[in-house]
Amino acid sequence: MQPEQLTVLSLAEAPARFAAAIGASFREYGFAVIGDHGIDPALIARAWRLTAELFALSEAEKRRHIVAGSGGARGYTPFGIEIAKGARAHDLKEFWHVGREPPAPGMAANVWPERPVGFRETFAALFHEFDRVGGVILDRIALDLGLPEDWFRPVVAGNNSVLRLLHYPPVAEAPGGAIRAGAHEDINLITLLLGAEESGLELLTRDGRWLAVSPPEGALVVNIGDMLQRLTNHVLPSTTHRVRNPTGERARFSRYSMPFFLHPRSDFRIETLPGCVTRENPDRHPQGITADDYLQQRLREIGLK
Repeated sequence: MQPEQLTVLSLAEAPARFAAAIGASFREYGFAVIGDHGIDPALIARAWRLTAELFALSEAEKRRHIVAGSGGARGYTPFGIEIAKGARAHDLKEFWHVGREPPAPGMAANVWPERPVGFRETFAALFHEFDRVGGVILDRIALDLGLPEDWFRPVVAGNNSVLRLLHYPPVAEAPGGAIRAGAHEDINLITLLLGAEESGLELLTRDGRWLAVSPPEGALVVNIGDMLQRLTNHVLPSTTHRVRNPTGERARFSRYSMPFFLHPRSDFRIETLPGCVTRENPDRHPQGITADDYLQQRLREIGLK
């Protein structure tokens, strides 16, 4: 019997058909796997290579790019800083954040390392591509929700989205039960994630099982974040997920990952969509909150502020 897997959806599908398919996947799992997204494979390959080169730099060189007081919004965050909400042990990872280039007014400037060569050009281009594809996916989500197709466009215009380059080092030991990424939900609207060479990503199903998410090479994993869950009154669920530790021979290998956290603009007020409120599903969040206030609250909870 084949293990349960998420169906790979094609972004090249007719908009209405894709909207129905991704809506069904999100309602069941909070996740979807998407192919035919149009991001250049050569750009993706270059990004993987430069990510590995970045984290192979000395600890001293990487630490020169820490931005004090920023909550890790840009530049380098060292190993063992971030912690899942409610967890006791810090995650076994280090990461680097890239924002919009050029930054929109009021946003922090990017931190660009001198090495590896080509880093700035590559990740500014990849950010742009993630932003483009994310916008198309939000268009399809709008259709699925019965909204105008372009409903999310002003919501995300000039937003403070973040591209995170992640390194999970080899796991020699896991003190205090730590894992590569503790069980958590994402903060933002949707997350776009390029499949990692090393496995480990798992989502928690409705019936309490951990289901491995193993996209084919080049495909995107997309999941709902807490902001979109709140906006849709939990019609689209933000699903708990984690990155488990490898075992045996694979524990000697690093794991690299590149999630893109797509946010609304900072002043957008998250208020429940009327079409997502029914007698069976009354408004769970009658008090609105701005995207930035919600973000700052969550950053404090995960140890970045």
